[in-house]
Amino acid sequence: MLVGRERERQVIRALTAAARVGEGGTLVVVGEAGIGKTALLRDATAEAATHGMRTLQAQGVEAEREVPFGGLLQLLRPVLDHLDALPAPQAEALGAALALRPGSAGERFAVGAGVLGLLSRVAEDEPLALVVDDAHLLDPPTAQALTFAARRLTADPVVVLLSARDEHPSTVLTAGLPTLSLTGLGPEDADALLADAGRRTSAGTRSRLLASTGGNPLALLELPDDVALDALPDGAPIPVPASIARSFAARADALSPAARTALLVASAAGGDLAAAVPACLRLGVAASDLDEAAAAGLVTVDAGRVAFRHDLVRSAVWAEASPADRREVHRALAAVVAPDDVVRRAWHLGEATTTPDEDVAAVLDEAAARARSRSAHAVAAAGFERAARLTPDGARRAGRLVTAAESAWRAGQPDVALDLLAAATSLPRPPDLRLRAAALEGAVTARTGSVERARDVLVSAGTAVADLDADTAVTLLADGVLAAQTAGDMAGAARAAARIEGLLPRVRADRVRWVGTMAVGVGEILTDRGGPARMHEALALAAQDTGLLADPRLAPWLVTGPLYLRESGMARAVIPTVVAHLRRRADIGGLPSLLFYVARDLATTDRWTDALAAYTEGIGLAREAGQATDLAGCLAGLAWLEARRGDADACREHAQETLALADRHHLGFFETWATAALGDLALGAGRAQEALDAYDRLSALLADLRFDDVDVSPVPEQVEALVRLDRGADAVALTADLTHRATAKGQPWSLARAARSRGLTCDDADLDEHFGVALAEHARTPDTFETARTHLAYGSRLRRARRRADARPHLRAALDTFDALGAAPWAEQAVAELRATGVTAHRRDVTGLDHLTPQELQVARTLAAGRTTREAAAALFLSPKTIEYHLRNVYVKLGVRSRSELAGALADLP
Repeated sequence: MLVGRERERQVIRALTAAARVGEGGTLVVVGEAGIGKTALLRDATAEAATHGMRTLQAQGVEAEREVPFGGLLQLLRPVLDHLDALPAPQAEALGAALALRPGSAGERFAVGAGVLGLLSRVAEDEPLALVVDDAHLLDPPTAQALTFAARRLTADPVVVLLSARDEHPSTVLTAGLPTLSLTGLGPEDADALLADAGRRTSAGTRSRLLASTGGNPLALLELPDDVALDALPDGAPIPVPASIARSFAARADALSPAARTALLVASAAGGDLAAAVPACLRLGVAASDLDEAAAAGLVTVDAGRVAFRHDLVRSAVWAEASPADRREVHRALAAVVAPDDVVRRAWHLGEATTTPDEDVAAVLDEAAARARSRSAHAVAAAGFERAARLTPDGARRAGRLVTAAESAWRAGQPDVALDLLAAATSLPRPPDLRLRAAALEGAVTARTGSVERARDVLVSAGTAVADLDADTAVTLLADGVLAAQTAGDMAGAARAAARIEGLLPRVRADRVRWVGTMAVGVGEILTDRGGPARMHEALALAAQDTGLLADPRLAPWLVTGPLYLRESGMARAVIPTVVAHLRRRADIGGLPSLLFYVARDLATTDRWTDALAAYTEGIGLAREAGQATDLAGCLAGLAWLEARRGDADACREHAQETLALADRHHLGFFETWATAALGDLALGAGRAQEALDAYDRLSALLADLRFDDVDVSPVPEQVEALVRLDRGADAVALTADLTHRATAKGQPWSLARAARSRGLTCDDADLDEHFGVALAEHARTPDTFETARTHLAYGSRLRRARRRADARPHLRAALDTFDALGAAPWAEQAVAELRATGVTAHRRDVTGLDHLTPQELQVARTLAAGRTTREAAAALFLSPKTIEYHLRNVYVKLGVRSRSELAGALADLP
């Protein structure tokens, strides 16, 4: 019976009660060893079962941490008959991870998506309680998959209860899950515990014991009566749980040598009696010697397993053994594990070996490769690294270190990956291995924020191999172009692009030639030296080649091209297809950067609400994946859009976070966006001088970065601010240079903005000509906001030229567009201008669509497009119940009752 803990029990009861009615919840019970976490979870399990909840249980075991998805299989085994009910990508990923199906599990997040789908499916039949004790000892892939699912089980009848020691770093403690910290028992509960255990102590000793142990229940029960409390000064605590471990070790030391050996074998075998029995025989002892340990209260032996009194018993027994004895035990276990259990055999052999041994290294390498095929990338990384450590040959050791680094990166461990790559640099490396290492280092550093390092590594490697292998060189240099762009090094991007241009005639593979063409186009656009013609050619080819669209390696280029062109046409149609391919693969690691580009593209059309949803999703996924570069990009884009919507507080918050990230990681590209957002916020609010100051800072930053693309120039905004400040001569001078640069580029977006600037600064007699040109060029682009700004500027000039009747149609067009977009401050400007012409003008009424959150809109769009609830859940990495929860909110806000009505309501959105 659980003693005390009434407050903690109330918290857990509330969670389980909420889960029974469809409100999911997760709790990590945290505390030191022996504090009562296991007892609390057992009480919660019994409580859940009493109320008709199905319980799934697992326990982390130190000896199982190297077994890929061992904890997940233990947890999900009772419900695997539901696996076939999942969407095919989820079923395949989870089945492969658990070694139930052939094939690869794909990306690490794909397994988490499969766990989410399976738990949600099981919970449709009955409320579900997941209980995992000692979760800090789970194998890392299990912990990653479980926390991924737990964060998303918010609208399902599922409660997830985990326990972990707070002194042990683990995924469950860094995943941002809610925690409940356990402290020691109070005096009354401690007295009750001691009385129930029949432990007799004097009042003084009991009081001293309570004070010294901090009320740790295990310490109260397990410390021997002869512990030297009186030798400690007043107020000095007993070091718990170290003192408990010593107590257990003392009991083990009192056993016979045979019993101690059998106990050591059981500890290394993870309690598996089937492995412990033959291993004991090889060491000259019998499994029956464990009976002595059981009599001492250290273990129980039942149903083919050895259960330790507490994990501290196992730790104490293992810590007290000599290194030689541990190696002997591992060697014995390696000899008796099942032939097909490559993972356990490899682990035991690795622990038994202290000097380089290629035979052992090969076994470890094979086990790591199996783990990698199941997406257990963290386990694979550790296995490859251990294999490398035991590899005698230097070149082969370097290869295994690089392979370990690749797995570490896929496991979401960028720092580990970089450390492994650094370790390989001092070893002999053939040219192909150096290129693999360079490509990986470039990818890791580019995504986690060290983009300048990524640029240098990629460009250096590409240049070095250019004479030997043009295809590899172009691939590396193209990635270098993107890294240089993100760092704000436009000159570096142009130099890399120029090298690619010289290599293109020697490229053999069509896909590499396509990437190279795109990279050259980007380099030319960034430095205002042309580029659109190359991009037109490449994107036209991509639109006709489904193989290109499905290749995840080409995804960044496929979505970058349309953004740089800023024009209507078929090229933009490839973007949804590319994103859909990544969603099907559950490639969450690759999605944040694409969502940044997708959102940016949507924000340059009339689909601002969709852009908000994409930016918001990208920010969440980038935080989850630890990708600082992509996080900065999505935050910068969101701030820019919030500026135009007039969401001042949110804009400033997101811009400041972007600027901090940009400063820390040298992300000049996104620094320009955040600075532009602050200028746009002020300009929309009518604070012309504040806006001009921000745009002047942006111009200086662009000049410093040598970022010469006219599309990113703030000159049109500077001209507008200067006109409002009656500084016409300065505005005219800026407009002349802008016109020259826009004409040189020849793309409609920049030509339209330049023409608008001329319309703002010309004589009254010429304004129709310049604004007419601007509107004609706008018609070739999808950017309705820029078109509306031109209508507003045109109408304002017509009004000031005393042509009020001519001004009104343009001002009404501007107001209608700003209202539809949600550009509130600009709509207010249009209203003020219309009223100045002598007519009454009002903003449109707020509708239910305006009240949808970004995620509600995303769910509504996905379902209205004809996807089922399960298909939508898989695409958005949510549970079906969460989709239904958001759908109910959408129905209420829009006043609809069916999906056909939903589709009709969304037809009002662009």
